[in-house]
Amino acid sequence: MTVPPTTPPNQTPGGSLYGPAALEAPELYEVYEPSTGAEVQPRHAAHLGEVGSTEVLRVDNLTVGFPTDDGLVQAVRGVSYRLHEREVLGIVGESGSGKSVSSMAVMGLLPKSARITGTISFRGQDVLSMSKAQQRSLRGRKIAMIFQDPMTAMNPVYTIGFQLAEAVLSHEMMSKKNAMARAEEMLALVGIPQPKERLNSYPHEFSGGMRQRAMIAMAVINNPDVIIADEPTTALDVTVQAQILEKLMEVKDAFNAAIILITHDLGVVAGMTHRTLVMYAGRPVELGATDTVFYHPRMPYTAGLLGSIPTAGDTGRLRPITGAPPSLINLPTGCPFSPRCPLATDVCHEVEPTLAPTDTEDHDAACHHWDQLAAAPDATAFFHTESEARR
Repeated sequence: MTVPPTTPPNQTPGGSLYGPAALEAPELYEVYEPSTGAEVQPRHAAHLGEVGSTEVLRVDNLTVGFPTDDGLVQAVRGVSYRLHEREVLGIVGESGSGKSVSSMAVMGLLPKSARITGTISFRGQDVLSMSKAQQRSLRGRKIAMIFQDPMTAMNPVYTIGFQLAEAVLSHEMMSKKNAMARAEEMLALVGIPQPKERLNSYPHEFSGGMRQRAMIAMAVINNPDVIIADEPTTALDVTVQAQILEKLMEVKDAFNAAIILITHDLGVVAGMTHRTLVMYAGRPVELGATDTVFYHPRMPYTAGLLGSIPTAGDTGRLRPITGAPPSLINLPTGCPFSPRCPLATDVCHEVEPTLAPTDTEDHDAACHHWDQLAAAPDATAFFHTESEARR
């Protein structure tokens, strides 16, 4: 197996275990600041590389429900997207919006009680119609996942090397010695110092950033076509977060993999993804190129998320989205965001809007009044606080 050369120690930001600090840390992403007018020029995703023409994953009208004593929890409702080679798709939304559940459905990791409808197609194969054995063969080999908490995702009683080698031996016929050699190569690829010695370490002996690097190594050890990263930088400081994201992009380019990046961090999404899918109450409410969604939102929920980000020079109060997400057991009639939306009218409380094209190319939104956002010089102004409105 050919492995791209690892980053020299003196080029890795941070110093300490990773070698001397670089003179200049690489600029990985920039924090988005809401536009105050048309003079703001959108960034472009050229630094992410070209997206391939081959479609590797297609999700159509995916619905996931969980029966409970209180009723059916409608965790995912009508999620659809396409993913091409070397493409990075960001999925954002509040906790409980269905981001992780939709990805777990793609991986085939939901419990038997889950009611799943729709279509999940991997390179033309219907994943939902596969047998359990076929899904196991696909999982980890062609579609891999980086879980949110590596400390609980890894087995604490087995060494890092054993767990990486097990991921290889589950899908390929090779000797344990060769599997451990590949595990060592993968640890070197993701920047773990002294990879041969670290094979014998246990998860608790790694720092948070090193555990996340080991999870990335486990995800890519079988050269998958799709990598699902479920909040891979949660609970990491910003320096380590930048290193992890940089390494994830390097791995994407090394293996021509497509990535689904699930996160709450809009700054990460702004700089690390080609397209963005915004979810609310289990369903997609906006989908488009990341620059377009961030600079020209057509869904009030998206505008509210962007407006809640503090900007340089802010001296007033933060601008939260008032209220709370609805119960997924008893969803309100009409648009689920209407109780919190400043643009809501009678039609919003009566009819749930579908995800439909807007005024910009390849940009869909589920809102009856997206045209009002399009006409506003600053879409986030609808969520201004009372003190801002009096200025």
